Amino acid sequence: MFKALVVEKDDEGKTHAAVRELDEAQLPDGEVTVSVEYSTVNYKDGLCVGPGGGLVRNYPHVPGIDFAGTVAESDDPRYKAGDAVVLTGWRVGEAHWGGYSQKARVKADWLVPLPEGLEARQAMAVGTAGFTAMLAVMALEDHGMKPENGPVLVTGAAGGVGSVATAILANLGYEVAAATGRPETEEYLKRLGASRIVARDEINETVKRPLESETWAGCVDAVGGAMLARVLGQMKYGASVAAVGLAGGAGLPATVIPFLLRGVNLLGIDSVLQPFENRQRAWQRIVTDLPMDKLEAMVQPATLSDLPALGADILKGKVKGRVVVDVNS
Repeated sequence: MFKALVVEKDDEGKTHAAVRELDEAQLPDGEVTVSVEYSTVNYKDGLCVGPGGGLVRNYPHVPGIDFAGTVAESDDPRYKAGDAVVLTGWRVGEAHWGGYSQKARVKADWLVPLPEGLEARQAMAVGTAGFTAMLAVMALEDHGMKPENGPVLVTGAAGGVGSVATAILANLGYEVAAATGRPETEEYLKRLGASRIVARDEINETVKRPLESETWAGCVDAVGGAMLARVLGQMKYGASVAAVGLAGGAGLPATVIPFLLRGVNLLGIDSVLQPFENRQRAWQRIVTDLPMDKLEAMVQPATLSDLPALGADILKGKVKGRVVVDVNS
């Protein structure tokens, strides 16, 4: 028997989440069974712990789109008992039972060996949010972004993706402008390495002009919507925006002018279906480019019983930084 956060749906369609005891025979199919040590909380987790947001296919359901732990049993030659592993994405925690559990069973293809130099707890301080941030920085660099090109904007900077992106970029020598709608996070963002704080209201409304002054040499955008449209018109010639989220809406009220007259690039960042090789590359970069002391400064601890409240909080934008869930405490 093991403990897990189980979400159930009643006859009226309402969902209820509680910590319950399960038997290993109830785990879904997969080649590898993992003894989970830590998980974390992302926006998708908030949806899945609550009403589902259209992500959950069947109930009862165990959420948790990330986890790190050690292999308990494996039918795949790539992994053996005792191997340290990490999982993000692949619709685990959505369509497949996830990491809010002391045991998980998944496909071997979904796992990545925990890189040397990183502990399971640190990997979940990173989680999907930090993994996505690293993918965004890599994509921007692959498209020519360099520290000497000028300041880099991070929107939604106090959130999970934004916090890690800010710390990584600052560590790599970039001048980071952190955009946030929460003034109380200013000192927190400066400790992560932001050299400038941009109030959300300054860039959250579209303007009639399709182009403004060339300001940003790159951008990690977790907001989308009107803010992304505004930022596109402020990018320097040939610069890129890595789009990682839609906290401000899925619409894009923009024109094609920044793309045509300034050669701006809009890069879509998907963390769910990344191929194995790029996952390994991103995790190795996290080990070398994300200062662990800055990562620790983002972390708040949690247990399985804390997750229903945390799931509601993250949907309301009330969670700062990263949450690390100790599933065994």
